[in-house]
Amino acid sequence: MSKPVLLDFFADWCGPCKRQGPILEDLKQKMGDKVEIRKIDVDQNMELANKYGIRVVPTLIIEKDGKVIRTLEGVTSEESLESMITPLVD
Repeated sequence: MSKPVLLDFFADWCGPCKRQGPILEDLKQKMGDKVEIRKIDVDQNMELANKYGIRVVPTLIIEKDGKVIRTLEGVTSEESLESMITPLVD
């Protein structure tokens, strides 16, 4: 089993995305190698954003073993993310 992956779809011009960034940095500090966090700029990765049906930024997608577990639109707290990801850690 693989570790959970958190995809962060963002844009440089997006105010809420700027608030989400530090939350994800804190989450990474707390969870370390238990989770992989990938930042994806929607303006530079339109094809990937379309594949995932991204309509709003920030959008966070939690995947495990290649399957989408949860999709979250808007700013999400560190506590909420941790509570969603922790059960997915092997």
